[in-house]
Amino acid sequence: MIPIGITPVLAAVILSTLACAEVLPPAGRGTSPQAAPEQSAENFATSHPQNSASLATLATLIAEALENNPEIQAALREREAAHQRISPAEALEDPVLEAGVINAPLASSTFNREDMTMKMIGLSQRFPFPGKRGLRKDIATRDAEAIEYGYQETINRVVRDIKISYLDLGLTLEMTRLVEKNKLILEELLHIAEDHYAVGRGNQADVLKAQTQVSGMANELLKLARERPVIEAELTRALGRTGNKLLPVPPPPQLHEEILSLELLLEAALTQRPQLRALQSLVARNDKSLELTRKNYYPDFDVRMSYGQRDNMLDNSRRPDMVSLTVAMNLPLWRAGKLEPREAESLAMRDQARSTYEAQRNEVAARLRQQAALAEQTLKSARLYQTAILPQARLTVESTLAAYRVNRVDFMTLLDSQMTVFNSEISLATTIASYNKALAEIDLLTGKSPDNLLPIPRELMSKEHL
Repeated sequence: MIPIGITPVLAAVILSTLACAEVLPPAGRGTSPQAAPEQSAENFATSHPQNSASLATLATLIAEALENNPEIQAALREREAAHQRISPAEALEDPVLEAGVINAPLASSTFNREDMTMKMIGLSQRFPFPGKRGLRKDIATRDAEAIEYGYQETINRVVRDIKISYLDLGLTLEMTRLVEKNKLILEELLHIAEDHYAVGRGNQADVLKAQTQVSGMANELLKLARERPVIEAELTRALGRTGNKLLPVPPPPQLHEEILSLELLLEAALTQRPQLRALQSLVARNDKSLELTRKNYYPDFDVRMSYGQRDNMLDNSRRPDMVSLTVAMNLPLWRAGKLEPREAESLAMRDQARSTYEAQRNEVAARLRQQAALAEQTLKSARLYQTAILPQARLTVESTLAAYRVNRVDFMTLLDSQMTVFNSEISLATTIASYNKALAEIDLLTGKSPDNLLPIPRELMSKEHL
């Protein structure tokens, strides 16, 4: 027989833990998944208070990173510099001003002995062959476009890093809570096993097994304690913080279900991903560079105008001043050794840019298919844990506890049932976090910028900025 007073304590511990366990409800319960993205900010905050607080906190962190992250600030300065290079690209070269003396005889230092001696001032200007200046401006514009898209890609990547770190931190805190909760239950089970062994109603193997499980939980807590500073350091880096400001405490992992259409996601990725658009700009830039290289087969022109002032002669006869106007041009004769290799170089650079774009487009499409499949599978797994595995595991604990009361099952069966509940809770939290991280990767691949990252309501983001 089991001593009276022991099983009520065990029952109280396990049943109270089960009653207080946070079972994450399936997303979309009571509403269709299609209606979720169309909720207003007020309805979203009312129906999902925890999600709303979490998303508002995440929006605040993103706004902080946009202001403080040094990678974003460096990309912003690079963008500003690139835009400043557009106007100078089509500007003419500086005119050349010259002054001097023309046709002065060596035998005399005066300006009135020779008829052709004069004091001269001149101005010259180089004019590129028509079309070159426009092409130079187009090249600088395409370069600025590529850098602009690179700036947007940097923002999206930092946002992805923040979301991943935020989710990892929330998962670590939730796993710590679950381990601590399970450790308390196992400690109560250990006390019961020790009491049974002391009165001869149990065996030493039960005590040792319970001690091993308790020690395992303590080791898990140590591992989680080591992981948390690493995650916090990564989040701090992404935010651009330099001090020891406390980070917000994320809530437990929550399902933020989204309707994913692979066809629409691929279309969005190929048309909106800043990285791909930057490569498209580089392709266009190299096309213009090739045109400019071919323009080098045509000459540029130097226009020079000068004014010569002549003094009166020794007999005081007047000499009129003189004006000169000349046009010069370079002769692009060295084709085989100079112009043709440069044209071949431009052709190779254009083809390289096109191949790079094709390769990156294929990689983005492949990664998007992988992340979409991962999101679909983890979502199904999370729903299965929520609706079947975890409820069944908890019912098994209750049933095993009832059987243990009447001595129909042994202690090891009860212990294994409790560990099954614990492992299922850990798996559920991990699966939900994996699903949300897959959505974060999909946001990066499809080029979603911070102001339209669903399901964050824009009203919440505006309030945070205010």
